[in-house]
Amino acid sequence: MAATMIPGKYAYFEGGYIPIEEAKISIMTHAFNYGTGLFEGIRGYYSENKNAILIFKLNEHIDRLVRNCKILYMEINETFDDIRNICIELVKKSGFREGVYIRPIVYKSELSLGPLLKGVESKLCCYVIKLGDYCDINAGLDVCVSSWRRLEDNAIPSRVKATGSYINSALAASEAKQAGFSEAIFLNENGFVVEGSAMNIFMVLNGELITPPRSDSILVGITRNTVIELARKELGLNVIERPIARTELYVADEIFFCGTGAQVAPVKSIDRRIIGNGEPGPITRELQKIYFDVVLGKNEKYLHWCTLVPCE
Repeated sequence: MAATMIPGKYAYFEGGYIPIEEAKISIMTHAFNYGTGLFEGIRGYYSENKNAILIFKLNEHIDRLVRNCKILYMEINETFDDIRNICIELVKKSGFREGVYIRPIVYKSELSLGPLLKGVESKLCCYVIKLGDYCDINAGLDVCVSSWRRLEDNAIPSRVKATGSYINSALAASEAKQAGFSEAIFLNENGFVVEGSAMNIFMVLNGELITPPRSDSILVGITRNTVIELARKELGLNVIERPIARTELYVADEIFFCGTGAQVAPVKSIDRRIIGNGEPGPITRELQKIYFDVVLGKNEKYLHWCTLVPCE
């Protein structure tokens, strides 16, 4: 069962702010029929001390959205600054004093038939919902390697958070949950580890932090990049980006997922094989603590990564 969403009162739709219940598209919309949309998932964390929502790496998310529009031949009226201001304004209008998730979507809005991209009108919409922990970040997750393969970049580019491509994620996640696991791990067509169903993956082995390379059809995650930077700067770890064989996972000292939704989520078993001692490892815990100090505005050195939206 999918998580229930509690949205803010307003959405950005058709060029303005309207009540969320009025933000609707036609069943003839191109994006609804063909999955021709792309999106970003952006987290905001409530800081009681600052009485503000701290939106994490807002500029980086918008930059990725704008750049990826080129891949899908998407042109919209809103500029980078417009999108940034829309995200901030929706957080303000929501009135939430807790964790939030911001979802800007660029979609092919034309009421037309045919799976084309170039020359098909595109528009921007955006909404905000409450969001706590997307998955268990404490005890550790029991996961499995999926029988489904990750989409290749030359099929549907994984670097684009395209709405239609998430069928791939849904198949893997559904298979895992029906088999009694919390989450799935994708392999690519060459049999190498790629990522979770909708999050990046890291392995700790002999004191080194290892993650699949950009060339292996992964989403180049903003949280992934953050973890790499924090691991190097704060913990002095050697971070290696290289292909990972499936069986390497079974002998790893630690495994964790990361992403906007997953945050930093430890894995305790894979294919019913215990990872390490079956508990979140010390490096995972250290990175998790550092990460949450950053996103909650407790680490002044990285406060520039957060956009503060005061709560009224």
